[in-house]
Amino acid sequence: FQRRPERLSAAERAAQRVILATEWVAVSSIITAGATLVLAVATFASVRSGTRTARIAERSLLAGLRPLLTTSRPEDPPVKVGFHDDKWFRIDGGHAAAEVGDDAVYLAIPLRNVGSAIAVLHGWTLYTGESMGDREHPPVETFRRLTRDLYIAPGEVGFWQGAFRDASEQGFVDARRRIEARERLIIDVLYGDHELGQRSITRFSLLPRADDGWFATVGRHWNVDRPNPR
Repeated sequence: FQRRPERLSAAERAAQRVILATEWVAVSSIITAGATLVLAVATFASVRSGTRTARIAERSLLAGLRPLLTTSRPEDPPVKVGFHDDKWFRIDGGHAAAEVGDDAVYLAIPLRNVGSAIAVLHGWTLYTGESMGDREHPPVETFRRLTRDLYIAPGEVGFWQGAFRDASEQGFVDARRRIEARERLIIDVLYGDHELGQRSITRFSLLPRADDGWFATVGRHWNVDRPNPR
């Protein structure tokens, strides 16, 4: 049987107090560990929720800064496009310019920005293959840089322009041949928002008209700095 507490020796009572204190320390450690775990789970959930909210807010902000270029509409007013050698074009909505001069090949397309932010045009490239098909755009590093800054405000009409001036360049030869033969030209235009981000590429086609003019149509869109729309 157990001895009554008053009959325990001093040493036994001290040992009993040590045992009780040890048990309380263990119980306290378990409680503290449980509370810490609960706090960690709550913190993780809070951080995850905050991260998700921040991502949604970031996507909403970027969506408000995203341009998207397409061809102008037939009812849009004509645009006037000039080159530095004093060559000028007046182009109606939905049309394009493609002309071979004495020292250059001139190309221009009226554009409408249907996005929600200013479009800043960066560069372009001409594709002269036999079929556009599902061909991907060439590397961004190969695009020809524009010689002047072109901006198109959201909901407004502007233009893209480009020219070949070196008669020994393959692009000059291909563009001249296609224009003179009245064959389709395909142009990829690189652009982004006014923060120099969210770069996109839109593919345009120039189709010959019966009156020696050109129609402009839009084919595909790619995103350079984010997932593609398909």
